[in-house]
Amino acid sequence: MQDFSTLPREMVASLVRNRTLIRASIKREVLGRYRGSVLGVLWSFFNPVFMLAVYTFVFSVVFKARWSGGSDSKTEFALILFAGLMVFSLFAECINRAPGLIVSNANYVKKVVYPLEILPWVSLGAAMFHALISLGVWMLAYLIFFGVPHLTALYLPLVIMPLVLVMMGLSWGLASLGVYLRDIAQFIGILTSVLMFLSPIFYPASALPEAYRPVLMLNPLTPVIEQARDVLFFGRAPDFSIIGIYFLIGLLVMWLGFAWFQKTRKGFADVL
Repeated sequence: MQDFSTLPREMVASLVRNRTLIRASIKREVLGRYRGSVLGVLWSFFNPVFMLAVYTFVFSVVFKARWSGGSDSKTEFALILFAGLMVFSLFAECINRAPGLIVSNANYVKKVVYPLEILPWVSLGAAMFHALISLGVWMLAYLIFFGVPHLTALYLPLVIMPLVLVMMGLSWGLASLGVYLRDIAQFIGILTSVLMFLSPIFYPASALPEAYRPVLMLNPLTPVIEQARDVLFFGRAPDFSIIGIYFLIGLLVMWLGFAWFQKTRKGFADVL
């Protein structure tokens, strides 16, 4: 039986070695999602516009919510909220799909030559495409209502990168667990729904009582959402020390997830 390397360098080597296949698979994944619809890929633009309008109406008109320390502007609240929602949506799309990556591609398991470890990269690429469309909608709205976006927005990739590493590690781990424990997909769906309200999307972390803030910071989404909001809307530079620590943690989670996937993939064919 073939042995699969769990070394950290294999994560990078596999990505480089299969980059053409990954790129083609991402394109097929994105286009396949809208195949048969009249508007096609344009739905990826209208979805974030619609969600932005709905959240704005519900929270700023119905609940009359206002951002702590901000003005009474509904547009301001909508853009601050949507900045955090973009980060969460990227995370949720990857994590919710992860448990079914191998199960839904069972035909690939029988093909020894197919690199199963690239499936989380494909899922991430499709999620990143939708995140970039949402970011474009956010930038356009900011340009219309507030003017030219802050230059600190250029820090956004740096802010997001540690979370991407964590997402990849979790995706590999959950993709493997999803083969052996099918209930994991249901559990992850519930967990991401809970995380949505336990993340500082609809409120700043500073709004919580001091005693609960350390608990909130255990959420991997918290520092990313807070800093993404800072660089996009408030024009503040990110905290590089937090990013550095988070980056190291992300690398560890990524490697552990990859190692688990490589160790357990031998049994996929027997279960499927």
